Formats: sequence, structure tokens, C-alpha cells
Amino acid sequence: MPFSPANLNALLQTSAFNLWHYRTADTRAVVSAAGYFAPVAAGLKPGDLMVLQTVDAMALVPFRSNAVLGTGVTLDGPVGPISLIRAAGQGFSFSQAASAVVRTILLAPIAAGILAGGSIPVSASVTGPIAQVVFSLRDANGVVIPPVQAVAVQGGVAATSFPAPPVGSGYRIRVEDAADPAIVETSRSFSVAPDLAHLLIEAGDGLATEAGDPLKR
Repeated sequence: MPFSPANLNALLQTSAFNLWHYRTADTRAVVSAAGYFAPVAAGLKPGDLMVLQTVDAMALVPFRSNAVLGTGVTLDGPVGPISLIRAAGQGFSFSQAASAVVRTILLAPIAAGILAGGSIPVSASVTGPIAQVVFSLRDANGVVIPPVQAVAVQGGVAATSFPAPPVGSGYRIRVEDAADPAIVETSRSFSVAPDLAHLLIEAGDGLATEAGDPLKR
């Protein structure tokens, strides 16, 4: 669904920052996408806060430049309607109690010595109520190299593997919460080297395998 101006309300307006409330039937991931609040970007300042109520989460999030939402703090999962009371004295109150939920994803280091034709084992340690994570392999330009893998979290750990991409450098592994893409971690860049394990003989006229079969003349 597109942004709905009727669902955006100012709860508190000061010279330092403004506090907004926005309720929508969209998901947290849709609302967090760049450009969602573009129709009202002129009225949203970096540092403003928003009480965000989506179909799958309730959160307190800050605005960055260009009306882009920051990571913020997830207060709860799927919630029912929230009742707000506003007064002329710039006060507000919530009729629904909320508590902060800590959710983190820690990606394990990528193994060294990755060779073309092999595989890349990946794993992540997960804290908090995260049921599923999404792993992806990306090239030096950030382009996803299929397949993207959704993996269930079991015992606080999620693990899978990817077929090694072509020889090159700048590759990265990315892992994110399937329900909240704002919770994400990306590995350091790594390289994939050619597999030369079977190239044993190099002479002036060609290359041969261990069995003596010619590879190139």
C-alpha cells in the first residue's frame, strides 16, 4: 500500500524535534524502504521520532535525511489498535504497555581459502525472537548472486552454504531477519581463487593432469 497522509499524526512539536505517530496495514519492511515518506519529506526533519505501528511490528524509530527511517527500537511484534490521548499542553499517553525486545544477528567469520568450484559455509548466532534469517551472497557491486536462502533459527544458530562464485574479489555474505530487514549484518569482503590442485606439470608446450593427460597445448 502507498503512504497515507491521513494516518500520520503529530504528537509533539518542539524547536528541537517532532514526535509523530503513523499506523498502516503495510509491513515494517515496506515502510522502511527509501521514498515511502517522500510525499511529506518536507515536513520531516532529521532527528524527528516516530511511533510506528505496522501490521507486523510496533517500533520507536528516528528519521534520517530525506525522510528515511533509521533502525530504531522494536517495541513489540504484531499489535492491535493503539489508543492515544493528546492535549493542548503537548502531552501524550499510551493506553498500551510496551517493553523493549533485544534482537541481534552476529555473522560468523568466512572461512579462508575459498576456491572456485567449492562451497562457502556460513552461519550466524541469533539473539531474541527471530524465527528465520535470510542469507545472500553479493558481488563487489552489491548485486545478489542467486540463490537467496531463508534458514530457520534453531538453538540460536542458523547455518547454510553457498556454491563458490566465479574467481574474483569483493564478495560479501549478508544475513538479515526475515521479518525485519533492518536487523542485518554483512561480512568483510573475501576473494575466490582458482582451483589449481590438479595442475601439476607446466612445460613450454602445455599443461598436464596428475595422470599425464594434456590440458592445454
